[in-house]
Amino acid sequence: MGMIKIITCKKTSRILGGHIIGNSAGELIHELVLGMEYGASAEDIARTCHAHPSLSEGVKEAALAASSKAIHF
Repeated sequence: MGMIKIITCKKTSRILGGHIIGNSAGELIHELVLGMEYGASAEDIARTCHAHPSLSEGVKEAALAASSKAIHF
């Protein structure tokens, strides 16, 4: 169990930062860092493929929540 939170710009939805708490945080944070480096929006992250079942689905769900389209919120 854990928590993933993505911080975005209200105007552009660009990723400004994030918080990941849990046992596999170190294996998940790279996706947000890569998104920040290339100026990705939360929607960009949400539209990429995330394996099911996997912990990376949490990143997708957080990205959907940041863009007001969460499935399981």
